[in-house]
Order: sequence, then C-alpha cells, then structure tokens
Amino acid sequence: MITKGNASKPDKLRVTFRLPSSIWAETVHLVGDFNGWNRQSHPLDRTAEGSWEITLELDRGRMYQFRYLVNGTDWQNDWNADRYIPNPFGGENSVLET
Repeated sequence: MITKGNASKPDKLRVTFRLPSSIWAETVHLVGDFNGWNRQSHPLDRTAEGSWEITLELDRGRMYQFRYLVNGTDWQNDWNADRYIPNPFGGENSVLET
C-alpha cells in the first residue's frame, strides 16, 4: 500500500510504502529506479502491528518504478500502485506517480 502526503519542501512528496503483516519475511527492501535498483539501500522496518514500512521524500511530478524484495529472493509488486509496466524480466514493475 502507498500513502502520499506533504513533505518538508513543496517540490517533494512524502510517500510511505507498506506491506501487510500477512507477508512472512525476515527482510523486505524497497527497490526501484529512485535508488538505482539497489537491493540493500532501502530496508523496510517492521511496525508494532507487524506490517513492513518505509517513508521517503520523492520529487513531485515524476514517475517511479519499484518492487519489493522479500528475503533477498522474492520480488513482489504493490497491488495498490498507480499502475504497472512490463519489465525486461518477464514480469511487471509497480509504478508510483507523484
């Protein structure tokens, strides 16, 4: 799930990425074009309710492709993304439009 809100600067958007507590995982990372598809740079934290969450400030007026990497091997999309586009690996990437 994606939640959008105001950020510290008018040209930024505060975005919270969240996976439900039903996702069993030891680690979850947010991977996308905003971080060069780095598999380690954006780990999600486990909340007290058991969901996985990370909040970023991203540039407004852009489109970002992303996916979640669960336990270092399982790629998952955000089923509440703004849309999806095919990726070169035969799957789809989630898309966030700011």
